[in-house]
Amino acid sequence: MLFYVLDLLGAAVFAISGALAAGHKQLDLLGVVVIAVVTAIGGGTLRDILLDRHPVFWIEDPTYLVVILAAALLTVLYTKAFKPPGKSLLIADALGLALFAISGAQVAEQADLAAIIIILMGTMTGTAGGVIRDVVLADIPVILRRGRIYATAAIVGIVVYLLLQQVGVPSAIAAPIGMIVVASLRLAAIVWGVMLPIFNLSGDKDDYSKS
Repeated sequence: MLFYVLDLLGAAVFAISGALAAGHKQLDLLGVVVIAVVTAIGGGTLRDILLDRHPVFWIEDPTYLVVILAAALLTVLYTKAFKPPGKSLLIADALGLALFAISGAQVAEQADLAAIIIILMGTMTGTAGGVIRDVVLADIPVILRRGRIYATAAIVGIVVYLLLQQVGVPSAIAAPIGMIVVASLRLAAIVWGVMLPIFNLSGDKDDYSKS
């Protein structure tokens, strides 16, 4: 039950991030709903297709769509009355990343897959929806923005979640800890600008062109 509630919460948070992104692009109400939906279900849909899980989670349980639509519309109403904080989109996205990364990993766990596949599926669940959102809105996907910790946060959080279970920590405790790790790393990148090292060969451009 807790897993299901967290998954719905993740869908709601990602729907909020999608609605906010659509608002920044000045889309109409239909555009807001479309962006909210693809942001919230994109990663999980791709995961389910790759894992051959049928029907896809939101087709099997339309409650996800109801939650997504409600979150998107409430976001629109809220922003009509109050101006959202400047980093609200990034914060909502960070929380969605944390919730979906771990829930995606748990889905892969249930299929009894190798740890590397669990990490990949969890990371994909957490990041793919945001990538689709950004591509549709003609933005550089957050996952590709230079040096910013995004997918790395998901990977580290999932690894922590799996390692905790390996040493005997129950999943019900390991999962929230993993989510906290993901959210903390992503929020550190947003608030303090924590970055990964950048691979830069620009200074060798002329030498490379001569070789």
